[in-house]
Amino acid sequence: MRHPPRRLVAFIFAFLGLLAPALAENANFEPGKTLLHLTALLGDGGSPVQAGLHWRLFKEQTESDGSHALVAESTDSQTAIAAPPGEYVVHVAFGLASATKHITLGEEERAERLILNAGVMRVIGTRGDTQIDPGRLSLAIYVPDRNNPQAKLIYSKAKAGDLLGLPEGAYHIVSTLLDTTGSSTRSVNPSANPLETNSIISADVKVPSGKLLDVTMRHRYATLTLKLVNAPGAGAMANTSFTILTPGGDLIRELIGAFPSLVLAEGEYVVIARHDAKTYQSTFQVQSGLDRDVEVIAQ
Repeated sequence: MRHPPRRLVAFIFAFLGLLAPALAENANFEPGKTLLHLTALLGDGGSPVQAGLHWRLFKEQTESDGSHALVAESTDSQTAIAAPPGEYVVHVAFGLASATKHITLGEEERAERLILNAGVMRVIGTRGDTQIDPGRLSLAIYVPDRNNPQAKLIYSKAKAGDLLGLPEGAYHIVSTLLDTTGSSTRSVNPSANPLETNSIISADVKVPSGKLLDVTMRHRYATLTLKLVNAPGAGAMANTSFTILTPGGDLIRELIGAFPSLVLAEGEYVVIARHDAKTYQSTFQVQSGLDRDVEVIAQ
């Protein structure tokens, strides 16, 4: 069997290499359908959104129940959807922001840009100059509501460090520090895992359209280890229960163990230790950034 000349083989591979991009461009082509190229812009005249989009293409004509049939969807930033010629509604979601557009799709490829009247917000937490691990923060986002002085909750599972798409407007952010010390503790709310601390910071912000807004939530807290001892510096007593209160008597946490740890916001506290049917009480101060032991003297 004769083999083709080496030059011919090289030419064939080179030709296939040139042809590959063209094949890739038409990978979504289907007979009887037209490609619709979609891009979302952040604000009028802004840059294309590169991630976090959810595209949906619906039929313009409503079904018997009044709904619009879903034709296709994609989570690609700049996507190409194949659909038969006809009347459609394009919807794109970016976080809590969205945009809709009615289009008529013919037999030729078409490109559409949807403008999101939205901005991007990124929230981080710090203690002093040190950034807090995003996994230790619970973020809730609210919008002002005339009928609700506490504002209306719209996003309860926001994550620190994520890029959050939000419609242009005013927002109220609440950042709650989570206790991940992993100590043997019993909290007021046993179902909470990890436990929410009393280090809670809030801020009012305005998200501009087409821009990235960085928000820093500055927490002031410390990690304390509780001990019941016979004398300063002595060993901790096992099987001790601790109750942490505010000076006004509000319950903060309950813990059990020889030296349980917890996170507290900066301030003054009362600790009650119980051991062998005896009760001991002390007060202590929490200074932000000063992680330390708190000893209750059994006397």
